[in-house]
Amino acid sequence: MTTIVGLSKASEAYHPSTIGTPGKSWGIDEYKTWRDTRPKQRCYHQDLVPRIRALDEIECSQTGNKLFEVVQYGELEHHDEDQPHFPLFAVRSKKWAADKPSCFITGGVHGYETSGVEGALLFLTGGKAALYADRFNLLVAPCVSPWGYERIQRWTAKGTDPNRSFNPDGEIVEGRSFNPEAATEESTALIRFLREDMGHVEDWTCHLDLHETTDTDETEFRPAKAARDGIVDNDGKGEIPDGFYLVQDETSPKPEWFKAMIDSVKKVTHIAPAGKDGKIIGEMVSQEGVIAIPCKKSLGLCAGVTNAPYRTTTEVYPDSPSATPEQCNEAQVACIEGALDHIAGFVQEL
Repeated sequence: MTTIVGLSKASEAYHPSTIGTPGKSWGIDEYKTWRDTRPKQRCYHQDLVPRIRALDEIECSQTGNKLFEVVQYGELEHHDEDQPHFPLFAVRSKKWAADKPSCFITGGVHGYETSGVEGALLFLTGGKAALYADRFNLLVAPCVSPWGYERIQRWTAKGTDPNRSFNPDGEIVEGRSFNPEAATEESTALIRFLREDMGHVEDWTCHLDLHETTDTDETEFRPAKAARDGIVDNDGKGEIPDGFYLVQDETSPKPEWFKAMIDSVKKVTHIAPAGKDGKIIGEMVSQEGVIAIPCKKSLGLCAGVTNAPYRTTTEVYPDSPSATPEQCNEAQVACIEGALDHIAGFVQEL
C-alpha cells in the first residue's frame, strides 16, 4: 500500500478555502486550480487494481469452485495526460440465482475514505466469503471514485461530491447539509451498469454503502464546499463524532436490522455517542449509533440508487485515538456481516 504523504507545497498554498473570490461561486479557472493543486498520494493502478483482479481466483475451500467474477463496468478519464484511464470494477457472485436475496456493497464512493475500499475488499477475501456467496447474490463495487482515492479527496476531479450525484433531479432544500448535486461520470457509470448489465435483478434486498467521517470533513472539505458554492461560512468548525455510526433512510427504518449491525460492530470498535442535543453531525439519533435522514434517493446518495428495502450508509471515524486502521476496516466487515446475518435469519424464517 502506498504511504499517504503530507500535502505538497502547491496544495498548502491552495487550501480550497483560499481559491476564488469569497462569496462568488467557482468558475472554470477555479475548478482547474483546485484540481491541479490536489497532489497524487497513492496509486489506484498499483494499490487496488491487481488486488481486485485477483478476486477472480478465490475458490470455495470445499468444492474448489470459483466464488466471484470480476467485471469492468466503465472507465474514467485520469485528467493527467501521461496517466492511463481508470478502469472501474465490480465483483459479483459467480453463481447468481433468482431464489437468493441480492445484496449490493459499495466502497470508495468518497475515494479518500480508505476503510470503505479496504473493508469491501476484506469482506470478499475474508474466511466467510464462501458462506455468504452461498446464501446471497453478492455485487461489490470496491472503489467507485479512483481519482478521489489517489488524491485523498472527497470530490471527483470535476469538483462534484459523488455521494450527492446519484439523483441530480432530487429536491434541493436551502440550508440543508444533504442536497443533490450534478451527475458525475462515477455515478453515471454505476447507474448504467445496474440498469444494463444487472438489469435482471428486479428487486434488490440490501445495499450497504461504506463510508467514513474524518477530521478533514471539517478542516478541508466543508470549507472547500463553501468556497466552491460562493458561501461565506461563519458557523465555525463542527463536531466530528468519535466512533462508528449508521445513516438510516427514514422512509425504510428497519430498526431491528440496524440494531443487528450496531451490535456486530460493537465487537470490533466503539459506537459514536449522541451529543447533548441528541444529535450526531447535526442529525437526530433514531436509535443507538444511528441517525435518520430524508429519503436517500431524493438526496442523490449512492445508498438510494437501488430499490433495496434494507439500505444504509456506514460511517467509521478513522481519526479516533481509540481505533486503528485495521479496526476501521474490520468494523466495515462486521457491519456487512451483521447486516447479512440478520437478513439470512429473516429469510430462513419465511
